Amino acid sequence: MTQASRIPVILLTGFLGSGKTTLLNAILREPGMTGTAVLINEVGAVGLDHLLVEEVAEDVSLLESGCLCCAMRGDLVRTLRDLFMRRLRREIPALDRVVIETTGLADPAPVIHTLLRDFFVAERFALEGVISTVDVRNVPWQLAQHQEAVRQVVMADRVVLTKCDLADSLMIADAEDRVASLNPGAACLPSEPGKVPAGLLEGLRVFDAGKSADVARWLGEEAIREQQRLQARMGVFGARVETAVHSERVLTHVLRFAQPVAWGDFSRALDTLQSVLGEHILRIKGLVAVDGEAAPRVIHAVQHERYPDTRLPAWPDADHSSRLVFIVDGLSRAVLEKALQAFCGVDSTTVASDL
Repeated sequence: MTQASRIPVILLTGFLGSGKTTLLNAILREPGMTGTAVLINEVGAVGLDHLLVEEVAEDVSLLESGCLCCAMRGDLVRTLRDLFMRRLRREIPALDRVVIETTGLADPAPVIHTLLRDFFVAERFALEGVISTVDVRNVPWQLAQHQEAVRQVVMADRVVLTKCDLADSLMIADAEDRVASLNPGAACLPSEPGKVPAGLLEGLRVFDAGKSADVARWLGEEAIREQQRLQARMGVFGARVETAVHSERVLTHVLRFAQPVAWGDFSRALDTLQSVLGEHILRIKGLVAVDGEAAPRVIHAVQHERYPDTRLPAWPDADHSSRLVFIVDGLSRAVLEKALQAFCGVDSTTVASDL
């Protein structure tokens, strides 16, 4: 199957009690979500009972919205394989997309690994994006005490702030600041009970479109600059930016390359970097100028896994330099620079710190 014909998958994650199921219920009621299969750990165990209409196959129930609810009593690969084959045999209705809800203590990385690495799954399903829910009332202690909560935020494309109706404006602003300190490029969307935040489900893979504003938003460079300008200003006045304990180790680095790179060398460099330091590389995003190519390639990776490379139809703006955004756990910028210099022949004059 081609990239365009693969079934899109949305990964919904979030810490215990952060409102994943409430958001999921609202998502499934959206008119455009007919033809969606939602994978959960156990049918009826996460508050979807009132939406169930009938069982159409073993472990598969049809919801009143037209969506399918599938119990993951086995592993994810088997569930997706069975779902696809049932659709092929016309045992279940149309399958236009899949939403996977993780458990509250789950690290999203293994699910992403499965979607990208398993041959059967990767040929037929395409990860569209990761959405994470964050309870604005509990975000300080969750991020300070639980590495899983940190990873859920860092690996998200969009973060939904929940329980805003139970919090004041200072709590909400504090939650936004903490999310931004960990993942400056993620869209942070306040929510209302039972409602899907505007724009949450639109254009999750916006970087494929090549629009300047969309690519810039996905890459998050301006958000990173603003976050670091804020931290610099606070430092000048002797104040400490109050964030989660983990944010002292979770760092964001932006590297720029003035000259185009040889794709083979650069790709092998990233593979080596991820192989050796993948546990410390939480996420990579980037646009890469390649020798002999008029438009950039898009790089997107989580820990050891790299999403399929994408070519944009054109550069989104006048800046044609390569730029890579790394969100890392305890890695210095110098380590990343030296690794890329050593592995793909980029010397020190072509590596520049953007921030």
